[in-house]
Amino acid sequence: MTSYRYPNERTILALTLFLVFAIIAVTSVATLCGSALFVLVMLGISYLLNRAHHDELIQKAQPVTPQAGPELASLVESCARRLGSGPFRTYIATGNTLNAYTFGLVEPQVVVVYAGVLRLMDADELRFVIGHELGHVRLGHTWLNSLVGGMSGIPSPYLAAVLLYFSFRWWNRACEYSADRAGLLACGKPEKAASALVKLVGGSAAAYSVQGRQQALRRIEAEDDRLENNLGEMLSTHPMTVRRLEALRQYAASPEYQRLQALVNHAHPT
Repeated sequence: MTSYRYPNERTILALTLFLVFAIIAVTSVATLCGSALFVLVMLGISYLLNRAHHDELIQKAQPVTPQAGPELASLVESCARRLGSGPFRTYIATGNTLNAYTFGLVEPQVVVVYAGVLRLMDADELRFVIGHELGHVRLGHTWLNSLVGGMSGIPSPYLAAVLLYFSFRWWNRACEYSADRAGLLACGKPEKAASALVKLVGGSAAAYSVQGRQQALRRIEAEDDRLENNLGEMLSTHPMTVRRLEALRQYAASPEYQRLQALVNHAHPT
């Protein structure tokens, strides 16, 4: 079921790891043992930060359970079945932030959805958002992000550090394309996957009015024409929305998607 992975994700990860180990081997700034120790320390710090964040989340967020929110819990469980996700917990964070994220080095990993997303999205759009996050869980992005991030932070000469930084961001963006594919498989409706992304950019204006949606789309389409946006994308963990929408359209039209969606619909109808 992980064949929905974005084709270049593993290649980019392999190139990133190659750069990491090549720089370790070539440079004399950090020895192999010292670099390994650095990665272990970074993983330890990441684990402690994850635990602290988890403890804080439990105090402030609302867990999604069949008792507290049966409809939402059923929707989340449906997405998990369709994607074959491993153990995870879902929380609703307060606030109007239009975002969702996942974290965790060990199982069960955690998916957090802000209340603002629930207010703006319909059920199918919410399936895309949750499926996107479960794609990160299913494909191992949550723990790999800590591991590769630790490696890319190994002390090294300036040029090497820049190369590692950009390669890590490149892999981050590939992961987002893969997770978008997971979200599409979870909701099963390309138009709803696209409208979810538009709402995340346009907010309530895009959710409640045709004019607001059109303005959001124009803003998204203009991204590709601005040099600063293209340069900024290289520093970002996420691709530009216009490219995510185009990648979703291409994937939705592919025989691979049609085959996987048929299998998923047959085994786990929404």
